Amino acid sequence: MRYAAPPKPRGSAGGGAGGAEKQRLRASGGSEERGACRHRRAALQPSGVRLSVRPPRIGGGPAAEPMQPRSERPAGRTQSPEHGSPGPAPEAAPPPPPPPQPAAPEAERARPRQARPTGPMEGAVQLLSREGHTVSHNSKRHYHDAFVAMSRMRQRGLLCDIVLHVAAKEIRAHKVVLASCSPYFHAMFTNEMSESRQTHVTLHDIDPQALDQLVQFAYTAEIVVGEGNVQTLLPAASLLQLNGVRDACCKFLLSQLDPSNCLGIRGFADTHSCSDLLKAAHRYVLQHFVDVAKTEEFMLLPLKQVLELVSSDSLNVPSEEDVYRAVLSWVKHDVDARRQHVPRLMKCVRLPLLSRDFLLGHVDAESLVRHHPDCKDLLIEALKFHLLPEQRGVLGTSRTRPRRCEGAGPVLFAVGGGSLFAIHGDCEAYDTRADRWHVVASMSTRRARVGVAAVGNRLYAVGGYDGTSDLATVESYDPVTNTWQPEVSMGTRRSCLGVAALHGLLYAAGGYDGASCLNSAERYDPLTGTWTSIAAMSTRRRYVRVAMLDGNLYAVGGYDSASHLATVEKYEPQVNSWTPVASMLSRRSSAGVAVLEGALYVAGGNDGTSCLNSVERYSPKAGAWESVAPMNIRRSTHDLVSMDGWLYAVGGNDGSSSLNSIEKYNPRTNKWVAASSMFTRRSSVGVAVLELLNFPPPSSPTLSVSSTSL
Repeated sequence: MRYAAPPKPRGSAGGGAGGAEKQRLRASGGSEERGACRHRRAALQPSGVRLSVRPPRIGGGPAAEPMQPRSERPAGRTQSPEHGSPGPAPEAAPPPPPPPQPAAPEAERARPRQARPTGPMEGAVQLLSREGHTVSHNSKRHYHDAFVAMSRMRQRGLLCDIVLHVAAKEIRAHKVVLASCSPYFHAMFTNEMSESRQTHVTLHDIDPQALDQLVQFAYTAEIVVGEGNVQTLLPAASLLQLNGVRDACCKFLLSQLDPSNCLGIRGFADTHSCSDLLKAAHRYVLQHFVDVAKTEEFMLLPLKQVLELVSSDSLNVPSEEDVYRAVLSWVKHDVDARRQHVPRLMKCVRLPLLSRDFLLGHVDAESLVRHHPDCKDLLIEALKFHLLPEQRGVLGTSRTRPRRCEGAGPVLFAVGGGSLFAIHGDCEAYDTRADRWHVVASMSTRRARVGVAAVGNRLYAVGGYDGTSDLATVESYDPVTNTWQPEVSMGTRRSCLGVAALHGLLYAAGGYDGASCLNSAERYDPLTGTWTSIAAMSTRRRYVRVAMLDGNLYAVGGYDSASHLATVEKYEPQVNSWTPVASMLSRRSSAGVAVLEGALYVAGGNDGTSCLNSVERYSPKAGAWESVAPMNIRRSTHDLVSMDGWLYAVGGNDGSSSLNSIEKYNPRTNKWVAASSMFTRRSSVGVAVLELLNFPPPSSPTLSVSSTSL
């Protein structure tokens, strides 16, 4: 900044006075001249501006002289407020005090710095002093914007300190970005590895395009996984330990599972240690085995993996025939090399669960099976299982145990029944997982007072009343095809009968044939398609219910045409005989009977005077009955079934009208609560439970009925 020269005093001669003044200053030894110089320097400083030049501190030298307050500075020439030019000072200021001795650097740093006296700034705002009152700022876009900037720098090659070489490709990046995202790069660049000091690193066993995508992901946190890159991206992400990208690849492959590729995806997941994907793909193979067994991938499997599949209890097959056909197809794909494995494979096929006609017409006729002695022994075991149905509980092995698919859930079926003057042939099913009822295929015959039970993965409707006559006919429901088909009829017409399943056999006991109450009983074998008479009960019983407990059948209560019964008898299939057990606490006909947690429960019914809501249970160990919490509604002609650790009382009649309501019992709390109601009112209904994987069938409409309050 340039300053104007101070004006000369009025009336003074420019040269004479000035020369005399100079000589006077010289005569005084120069002290006054030095003081005048200080005055002139002060006068050159504009008004209101303080210039403080502090020499820089170099090395370990003494500390700079502390700045003096304005009032203590030597007076000099002042600036004229009117003209902005320096004018003469009114009087000379006394010389400044000698400066203090400079302190040592350590002492200077230790000594607290004195606050500089400050005054209010021009335009300053007066603030309130509030203890702990602050404002916290958090920029949500900071990380995003910072990484966007770093990505742009990488694209322009700015500040890049690493070049990754893979095949013929070079990828520039920043070590700090790669190390912050990938444990693999973190270990490479931060440990005592040679790569930590290099600017060029060569990588092997990784796809160049996949590496480029993953480096870009480190900057953008975005990546697209698809059919074109998933098979190279997943191994690369596994190598660099980018678990998020690895999981995204697994998620994509999971969405691509199909019978045609599930075995390949399972092998791919196993190779790259993707445990969750491996489990999901294996479960998919088991659940869709029938379709998978027809693919080229299955035909190319090694023996070990085929054995693993066909021996699984979780294999989802409508019939064991599908397993047998799959094994034979695999062997015949390379029969010369695989012929020797037939005995090992046949041990995994559950031949006793095949029908007798299939055993004799297909298995025994197959040359690959007949020529192996071990296979003949397996065939004899299966036929023996068929010929001695009453001994199936004793002859049971791993090959006689039905398969149960992993992921299957219980579905309750309500079959037939009646309301007012109508007899129903329609059926509905309740899915506990979705808490919804679904309409399924109707029976070919209307049936009330019907007996219903599940054997294997099929539902059987036995006998009943069609509004005109009592029935001996039987039909079965296939949940896979959502169809009913006829089965062999009973030897006797029966309505109001009791039906139960035991060791793969279907038992029918008591009932009414249109003329009298019955005490006879018969047994149906689905493997042979035949009904066989068994020992008769000691008491005639209609409106009787039968349940299976501990390998025995229990016929509970009923009506003998004269009185309602409290008596109970037990059937032992090994000895083919009925024996009485302790009677119930109340007389009951048309009651609901089911087994839960090793106890026999009886709910509701009719005692000859009214419908009941009382409930009791029988313990085989104690040999006695005890009362439990009563139902919320009186019910007779209903049915009782156990499912998911609960008892379900379904439909029935309350003494005045048919019911569509349902309630369930929790043995842990000893309470009954309401469940979702059926769409149709049903008394004299039959109920059973199937374990199903895929439900509802594609062709069945859904009826969502909210729970009613009881």
